[in-house]
Amino acid sequence: MNPPEIRWAGPRALLIQLESLDSVLAVHAHLQQHPLRGQVDVLAAAQTVLAVFDSGASARAARAAVARLDTSPATDTATTGDPVRIEVVYDGEDLAEVGRLTGLDPDGVIAAHTGQLWTAAFGGFAPGFAYLVGENEALTVPRRTSPRTAVPAGAVALAGNFSAVYPRRSPGGWQLIGRTASRLWDLDRDQPALLRPGTAVQYVAVRESVTVTEQVDVAAPDTHPGLETVNQPGMSLEILAPGPQSLIQDLGRPGLGDVGVSKAGAADTASARQANRLVGNTPGDAVIETILGGLTVKAHGELTLALAGAITPAVITGVDDGGGDDTFRPAPMCSPFALHDGETLVLDQPDAGLRTYLAIRGGIDVPEVLGSRSTDVMSGIGPDPLTAGTMLPIGPIDQGRTVGAAEPSTLPDAVRLSGVGTKTHAPVVLRIIGGPRHDWFTDASQTALTGQTWTVTAESNRIGVRLATGDAGAAADATKIQDTAAQRPTKPLERTITDELPSEGVVAGSLQVPPSGLPVLFLADHPVTGGYPVIGVVVPDDLPIAAQLPPGTKLRFQAVDPETLQPLKQTPTTTRSPRK
Repeated sequence: MNPPEIRWAGPRALLIQLESLDSVLAVHAHLQQHPLRGQVDVLAAAQTVLAVFDSGASARAARAAVARLDTSPATDTATTGDPVRIEVVYDGEDLAEVGRLTGLDPDGVIAAHTGQLWTAAFGGFAPGFAYLVGENEALTVPRRTSPRTAVPAGAVALAGNFSAVYPRRSPGGWQLIGRTASRLWDLDRDQPALLRPGTAVQYVAVRESVTVTEQVDVAAPDTHPGLETVNQPGMSLEILAPGPQSLIQDLGRPGLGDVGVSKAGAADTASARQANRLVGNTPGDAVIETILGGLTVKAHGELTLALAGAITPAVITGVDDGGGDDTFRPAPMCSPFALHDGETLVLDQPDAGLRTYLAIRGGIDVPEVLGSRSTDVMSGIGPDPLTAGTMLPIGPIDQGRTVGAAEPSTLPDAVRLSGVGTKTHAPVVLRIIGGPRHDWFTDASQTALTGQTWTVTAESNRIGVRLATGDAGAAADATKIQDTAAQRPTKPLERTITDELPSEGVVAGSLQVPPSGLPVLFLADHPVTGGYPVIGVVVPDDLPIAAQLPPGTKLRFQAVDPETLQPLKQTPTTTRSPRK
């Protein structure tokens, strides 16, 4: 067995390319059972294993250890425990088509599906989705040429040499052969995912009708805590207006990539940490993340607050007990302040930046979901987005932690100078290293990645920053937009390898390039796997900057060495991948 090919997937992550799915399962099982120093997460995919670490030093040390791993398939890691029984009514819309593609009639498809043991190889794009591989390839079929916009929860499907059950209603291009009432994802269980890598599955045909409920609704009390009903005694913060979007965030839930759950958490962790530090909280206490102003809150009890992140004018309105007019005073940025009982705080549109963080001394005390209070907009896990009337309870105050003093903003000067109200509109610069699939792109595109100016589009969100060439929307033909900084035409990126990329693990900061050729920079709520090549990865320390870029911001990338993070003269895609 040849040694694995190891590629950087960011300065803190390694993408391990292997020769077979059996080798993937063996390496994944080894890293799960014998984690390397600093290992945060490990995610299996069709041909790769993604290993994520807590620092660049840990990743560099792990690279040598991974190169020495025995990648030979191990018979004792193929399955774990007794097979999970999944009862299926075989009446799927594509059952006859699968029969035609495989040369079997519908009964033959059912016999082939139930007549072998399946094993969960790796997780997928949604919580609880698992790719199952069988004991033979009798049911190997292509995906549908036209994907469905909505596949119901509980649908049993085939694609390639895999079988799967959709845990929730979602788009999909797999061939549907049946349906099951089994819950693939249930937060009421100690292990919410029914199937994890290595789990054995036995499909069983049943004739009686089953009712498949939308599992996201079944789990609603846990996935979306009913914040509007919270009204416990003591201090609380009332949401009078949420603005365009206000979410509860902490530092996220790492280590759950195998079951399709991303880390989530604050998009700008530096600002969230600062807000908590200013009011004397721990770094991981829950805060409010709000975009583009408009958030209005009211204190119930005497509260200590702090604002950090986007530079946001804010006003406190107090009630004159003497019957006179209301009083007004400004709320400072990056400094603790009091919000007295009955007073309201109103956030205006930011002068610079996108996301503002509001911390309350004691932290926001809503129920944890999978060890975190953060809202994951991609998977729907965590508290609902805040709405008018929501009452947020405040946690107990740790008297051993003191309120901080005023600090400088964590927002870099580059973001301030790129603000809408500034004259320069200078491009923001983000450092990147070469991505694990940089060699899928033309030399010209590899050079263009760092050689031209990009523009943040209005379609960006917590999942990713979507980029356009030049001035987004300034011309109908994006290939003819002029890059005023470089004085040459800019255009989308082009690939030399046009094959379909088997889904593989991705990290926050990945620059994934879809067929449009316009990169998407993944943020906190990114999918755990992706099927488009990653040309570069933004260094983790620059992700808080990326999270603060409003639509219209000009952006450039600077190539750095993956180990030293020092600037390179050449494009990042020409740097070596760490291979052994």
